[in-house]
Amino acid sequence: MYNLGTVFRFEFIRTIKKKSFWIMALAFPVIIGAVFGIVYFSNRSSEKAAQDTQNQKFSIVVTDQSGLLNKAILKQIGASESVDKQAAINQVTTGKLDAYFFYPKDLTTGKVEIYARDVGLFDNGRYEGVARALLQQSVAPTVDVQKTAVLQSKVAFNATTYRDGQPFDGIKQALLPGVFLVLFYIVIAMFGNQMLVSTTEEKENRVIEMILTTIEARTLIIGKILSLIALAFVQILVILIPVITAYLLFHNQLSLPSFDLSNLPIDPVRIGLGAIIFCLSFLLFTGLLVAIGSIAPTAKEAGGFLGVVMLFIFGPLYAVSLFVSAPSAPFVGFLTFFPLTAPIPMMLRNAVGNLSFTDAGIGIAILSVSALVALTAAIRIFRYGVLEYSRKTPLRMIFHK
Repeated sequence: MYNLGTVFRFEFIRTIKKKSFWIMALAFPVIIGAVFGIVYFSNRSSEKAAQDTQNQKFSIVVTDQSGLLNKAILKQIGASESVDKQAAINQVTTGKLDAYFFYPKDLTTGKVEIYARDVGLFDNGRYEGVARALLQQSVAPTVDVQKTAVLQSKVAFNATTYRDGQPFDGIKQALLPGVFLVLFYIVIAMFGNQMLVSTTEEKENRVIEMILTTIEARTLIIGKILSLIALAFVQILVILIPVITAYLLFHNQLSLPSFDLSNLPIDPVRIGLGAIIFCLSFLLFTGLLVAIGSIAPTAKEAGGFLGVVMLFIFGPLYAVSLFVSAPSAPFVGFLTFFPLTAPIPMMLRNAVGNLSFTDAGIGIAILSVSALVALTAAIRIFRYGVLEYSRKTPLRMIFHK
């Protein structure tokens, strides 16, 4: 094993120098940055368009059968009244009038009718906005301010929930433990193919025989696995640092929600459980993908199995509501304890706070054993299948030996 450090450094540095690694690593923060940029410029464009619309003046005629409109407000905006509905509509159709609003006698059963000159798909919305504002501004002085707030759903609520006699905010409690679930998906989705083909490159280049003359197969595969783990953590940092920096520096400009991190609850037990489950899950799927790559003679054939592995990772998402609302259901228990589906339900249930210590202990034990078996199998498969160039290595031969 004295060559383990050499293998680790070689694999790590070789991958770090590849453009494809940095393209994949930077793809996520770049996409997030692009989305933030689109949101920012879209908000600015919307605000500018709204201001331009407000500054535009157009001729208005109204018929108010409801008797709710305030005459002073109509005069203020330069609107005139008419009792002849059809004549006003004819003025709009001939282009002599920009807009005509007809308010029925009973607004609860009738509809406000708007007839207006077309000014474009997006700007046409200004007519309904003005017609609605006329009504709201006319009736607002006649209604109590508090009642108006209730009817317009502008009343703010501050709810405090308790668990075990202590204030409990489920969303805030789930943020830090839930980070591990997000990281797991990002790393596997963006790094899974690298794990899969990490052992096929030398086989396809036909240089594996020369490598094995100086390095034991076990040392080589362990070094590759350790380098994959280190590269995954590099990728996590590359993703998190730009996203967090962009949020801290530009969340006001992008109209993003603000979080008071000083009040964010820190539960060391749940955060620790999330970290353990994340690490064991990552080791399990690393071993599984490396083992599959060791069986296949080429990267192309190995890639065919990636979809099956992703099915186990993304499949449990269809039962998310059950993980939250029915954690004691037998189906949830099966997904929680079955090794290939365990990572998602365990990390999600830990984040929302319904993963009991018993379930956590059993699940972690299963993941530990499964990860050890997967890594051991990957090493053994690599030792016996590394020189298979034309066919998949038969598992019967590997485990028989």
